[in-house]
Formats: sequence, structure tokens, C-alpha cells
Amino acid sequence: MAFNPLTPSDTEARRRPARPTALARLARHLGRARPRADLDSLARRIILPSLPISDEEHARTRYHDEGQRLARQEDWERLADRIAQTDTTRLKTPGGSAVAGLLAQGARADVVAAAQDAVADGRAPDPAGIEALDEMRADHPESYPIALVVALTHMDIGRAWRLCRAHGTTAQEREARFLTHFRSAEDLLARFDPERHGAPALAAAQCALLAARPAPRRRVADDYARLIALDPGSAQHLRALGEALLPARFGSFAALDLEARRMASRTSPLLGPGVYAWVWFDALALDPAGLGTVDAQFFIDGLRAIAARRPDQHVINELAAFCGLTMAPRAGAARLPVAQDRARAAIHDCLDWLIARHLHELHPLIWSQALIGPTPAPSLPPRRALAARGRQAALRIIAERFSDEMADGSTLAFSNAGMYRLPAL
Repeated sequence: MAFNPLTPSDTEARRRPARPTALARLARHLGRARPRADLDSLARRIILPSLPISDEEHARTRYHDEGQRLARQEDWERLADRIAQTDTTRLKTPGGSAVAGLLAQGARADVVAAAQDAVADGRAPDPAGIEALDEMRADHPESYPIALVVALTHMDIGRAWRLCRAHGTTAQEREARFLTHFRSAEDLLARFDPERHGAPALAAAQCALLAARPAPRRRVADDYARLIALDPGSAQHLRALGEALLPARFGSFAALDLEARRMASRTSPLLGPGVYAWVWFDALALDPAGLGTVDAQFFIDGLRAIAARRPDQHVINELAAFCGLTMAPRAGAARLPVAQDRARAAIHDCLDWLIARHLHELHPLIWSQALIGPTPAPSLPPRRALAARGRQAALRIIAERFSDEMADGSTLAFSNAGMYRLPAL
């Protein structure tokens, strides 16, 4: 919705970011949460601009559609030039997504979508799509961007087979088809050296090939180190490294923490903690048991380092939703062991300063994604419903965290200068 942020008063009381009292924090930790009706009432006194479609989403859609359009027009030379140009310049969206990857994703979108539909029904995809891409690649044998698009197409189809649960195929058949597609992708990429081409997109694709290797644990750290050396400013690669090193994938929590520290030590003192936090970020969302290993204070220092660089509001919303929802207290059988719960609580409390000092624009779809979790169901509600749910969740959390500051009838408002209070009239 359209919004003009209010200008804070010149008085110090209204300029100073509101912060929860120690008593309020203690009450929350003891589980004395406010009733939902009270939170909804308080949420109506929060003035926070909300963007159903953020700059990040606009950018992702723009580059995805560009790649798709060029592929549909069979303008492969232009597509290859665009992928190579954005890859070598490390062009990113406002939220840090690699533009080269988005172009390649759009270029293969039609073939992959058709193949995924077939696989979901337990049918072999029509080979015409991938064969047309192979023929096009044969016409451009020295083009790494074209080889990349075809290889990523094989990998997407291979993953679809591995994840397929349709009747009519056995687990062995699905795994064999997965491996066949990944071997085709590996053959396509083998002749191209990411370092010689200065191409992080190539290195990222080669890291993705680890999923089909018989002993990937031996290569994870080295392959990702090469990728991150090519594009050290990318949180995307750091997050992928952490996910790859989860016990359910190719590593262990001890190995994950070791690599997070190694990556942090290779950067400047300012960025180091931020690197550590990014490596652990998605890993903790996928497996909260990692809270028993992560250095919570180092992780929190990392969140502060990331926010201090004043990144796009997409990133601030990601951090806030992670702290507020993913790291929210657990009750009953889902409660974490004591040591893990302390780490979770410390990270959850970062929500206060993230909201008060850095949040000035709500991206509700990020919050709805955090509600759903890292492995969403196959069918999701319509976009408008997701945005409404995410906005509601965010406002309730803000209302809960700052309920004492609003107890006198004050309104909380947000601008580029941070959060401030408007006294009751």
C-alpha cells in the first residue's frame, strides 16, 4: 500500500527508538504472552509501510523474464552475452541474488516446467525440449553460458525425478534418472574452468553437482571455497555452503562451524562476523539442532555486521523474520534442550534492535515464508493471502515486543530514521 512515513518530532523522547523493558522480556520468556485480541488491537497502532511487491521481487522477475524472452526468441547469442556480462561483473539484485543465475533460470523455465509436470505425473518428459537445447548448445560449443543453461536444465529435471513420489515408478528408477541427468550436466560443464572464465555461475553449478557424487563430503569445503573466492561478496554462496554441510546433506555441525569460522577469518574484521552468520543462517532454519553448536554471540555479532552495512530492506526483513519467527520460543514436545534454547532466545532477542533501528519497510512475503518454513507444501495459498498472513504475523510480533511502549496509547511509526513513538492524542 502507498505510504508516506511520518516525520518524527524533534523531541528526544519521540526520536529515541522504543525498547522493551527487562521486565517485559522476562515476562515473555516465562510465557505470559498477551492474548491474540490484544495484539491485534496494538497492531492497529503500528504505522509501517508495506510493499506487497518489493524491489527485490521486481528485479528477480525482470531478469528471469529477460532470460525467458531471449530463449523464446532463440536469441542465444544475446542470452549468452548477457549471462557472461552479468556473471563477470558479479551483478546482483538489491537483495543479493546473482543476476546471471536469474537469466539462466528464465532461459530454461519453459523446458523445466513442462518436464516437472510430466515427472509429477510419473511420466518421462517429452525429450523434444532438452534435445532442442542440446542442438542449440552444439551450435555454440565454446559458449560456457549456453552450456550452463543446458546443464542446469538437466539438473532441474534430475532433482524433479529424485523428489518425485508419483505412482508407477520405483525409487531405484527415479534415482537412476536423477543420476543420468546429473552426469549429463557434469559432462557439459567439465570442459569449462570457472576461474579461467571468471564465472561464479559456473562454480555454483559445479557445487550443485555434489548432490550426485558418491563421496561428496571430501569435496564440499574445497568446491565452495573456490566459488566463494570468485564471488566473496555473495551471501547467496555462503548460505548454500552452510546448507550443504548440514548432517542431512554432506557434513556435520562441527564441520559447518569450522568452515563458517574459516570463511570469516578470510575477510575483513568488519565482514568476518557477517560471513559466519550467513553460513549458519539457512542451516539453522533447516535444522535447529545446530543451535547446540553455533557460537550464538559470534552469530549475533554477524547479524549486527550485516545490518550495519545498511543493506536493502529485503535483507533486513529476512533477518527480522528469521529472528522473530524461525527463532521464536518453542513449547511442549517441540521445546529445545536447555543449551539450544538459550542460543535460540539470544538470537530471538535480536529482533528488538533490528526492528527499532533498521526496519522501515515491511516485505510481508518474507514473513509468510518464515511462517511456512524452509520446506513449504506443494500447494500454497494465493499470493494476496500469503502477503496478508505475513503482514499480520509481522505486526503482531512487533506489537508483542513493544507492547509496554504502547501501553499508554502511543502509536509506533517507522521511517528511514528508525522507529519512533507518537503520543496518544
